[in-house]
Amino acid sequence: MEQRRGQGGGAGGSEGEGAGGAAAADTPPPQTLSYGKDSLQGIDLWVPEGAGKAPLVLFVHGGGWKRGSKNNAMGRAMPAHMLEQGYAFASIDYRLVPAATVEQQAADVAAALAHLLKRADALGIDRSRVVLTGHSAGAHLVALVGTDERYLKKAGLSFADIDGVMPNDGAAYDVARQVAQSGGRMGGVYIEAFGTDPARQQALSPITHAAGPNAPAFLLIHVQRPDGVAQAKALAEALERAGTAVEIGSFPGDGLRGHMEINRKLGQPDYPATPVMDAWLKAVFGQTA
Repeated sequence: MEQRRGQGGGAGGSEGEGAGGAAAADTPPPQTLSYGKDSLQGIDLWVPEGAGKAPLVLFVHGGGWKRGSKNNAMGRAMPAHMLEQGYAFASIDYRLVPAATVEQQAADVAAALAHLLKRADALGIDRSRVVLTGHSAGAHLVALVGTDERYLKKAGLSFADIDGVMPNDGAAYDVARQVAQSGGRMGGVYIEAFGTDPARQQALSPITHAAGPNAPAFLLIHVQRPDGVAQAKALAEALERAGTAVEIGSFPGDGLRGHMEINRKLGQPDYPATPVMDAWLKAVFGQTA
């Protein structure tokens, strides 16, 4: 497995959720779209001007599967940075636990993507070049959609519609393992989201489905939280065994502060993960410049 690694070090902490705020003030306002009847089934979309059809990067926010939104849990730098790279950038909301299940959340990710791709020509999106990314709970959801094709198929899509998946600092790629080692508040978060049925926990674990088929390429980025590091390593090894292209980016940051920072700062030119992300996106999208 070829792994591109950033700077590491330090001990991690338990999983928490970061809030990055809305788009930076100098970013143009997004188009706002609805992909379903629920008020949470919404999309903010930025498309670069004069770029023809732009590759699409779709972001899924974190929040422990039960909170957060595209307005308060997205890194402020990402929309402008993606536009500068010539990419369209979509940030979605999805229905939240306990009103919805994690299965429905993964279905929402697929439905939001399908909504955009069906309108790709009108929106200025190149539907042949698509990457999914998400932070924390969103990292789990994009990894699940990128390994369990059932969610895409229900939305009329398949792995052929995705070029890559970039989960950002997730720690629930193996749900049962995470539930078993988590206590206190975070243990309760996982139980509320995934329940106690081992079969359901297994079905909602990306590592269960990573034997293949999968989306074509993965970049797993993380800070120095022991559970996040271990989970990313295990998922990467499972993807590699399946013959899926996978890279790991490991970056400084401890505990909840590091977990929030990688979401908040990703896209800033001086943040170590940004050039790693950029190089991977260029390779996945087939760009040489």
